[in-house]
Amino acid sequence: MIKDLNNNRHRWGIIYCPRVGAWHPMKRWFEIRDYLNERAVEYDFIQSENYGSVERLAKVFADNGYETIVLIGGDGALQDAINGIMASENRSKVSLGLIPNGIANDFALYWKMSNYDVKEAVDCIIGHRTRMVDVGYCRYEKDGEEQKRYFLNVVNIGLSAHVVEIANRKRYLFVKVASFFTGMFHMLFYRQNFKMKFRLNNTTVEQKFMMLCIGNSRGYGMTPSAVPYNGWLDVSAIKMPKFMGMLQGFYMVAKRKILNYKLMRPFRTTEIEIYSVDNAPAGIDGRPFKPTYPMYVGIEREGLNFIIPNRTNKNR
Repeated sequence: MIKDLNNNRHRWGIIYCPRVGAWHPMKRWFEIRDYLNERAVEYDFIQSENYGSVERLAKVFADNGYETIVLIGGDGALQDAINGIMASENRSKVSLGLIPNGIANDFALYWKMSNYDVKEAVDCIIGHRTRMVDVGYCRYEKDGEEQKRYFLNVVNIGLSAHVVEIANRKRYLFVKVASFFTGMFHMLFYRQNFKMKFRLNNTTVEQKFMMLCIGNSRGYGMTPSAVPYNGWLDVSAIKMPKFMGMLQGFYMVAKRKILNYKLMRPFRTTEIEIYSVDNAPAGIDGRPFKPTYPMYVGIEREGLNFIIPNRTNKNR
């Protein structure tokens, strides 16, 4: 896979993550491969074996001088890839391209990237229009050692993370999607607030909340005003409503109006320290997450060079 180190900067390093449980997992890659060959793109290709391999493979590409790394995958795989790149000494030289191939693809949708148009995605990376984007991170201690985990979308704590946890237990795509909606329905009846304590903007908050969402981007609708290039994190702390209030909350998330929800406390900050969450589950960019507390969440301004579409998105 790895060619001569001096020539790698001109080649793409491609990591392909098949959709979980897809009937024909390689079909999308074959379509991409054919168009890459048509456009005479020089590349080296690796298929990921599992969740953990993406992070390792991204670091290998970065360490070996590849200046264009392309991920074909969803939000969870994207999070793994940026953690691999950020761990490399060459991270400032790397441009990350994305071809959406997940279930939600929230970060791709933010940039109006199509989930279906392979040729458009490849042409976007060939065009190499880049933008420095912010990267969020979580810092905490585990077994006496400091841990740091990067994210592009959102950290969820509480019932929203519980939905992610339910869906990620399933292996097959259809079952994962069904489990996600089952989890959302479950939220209507699993009525629980978690006693949380956190500090941001020189203010300590200690209250019961249904969920706490910390977004570097719009975060699956829970932090709809967050943008990944303004140097801020958006924080949404939401209390558990009554039954009809929950339905209203779902509607307002769908319409991207959750900031107007009466049980929402919105914040904007560059850092937040979370002291305790009352055993609430956590998720990070669509994956289950098991940090320890206290946990510090911050942002690295313009920490990643990301390849964006050639056209301007007027709706952002």
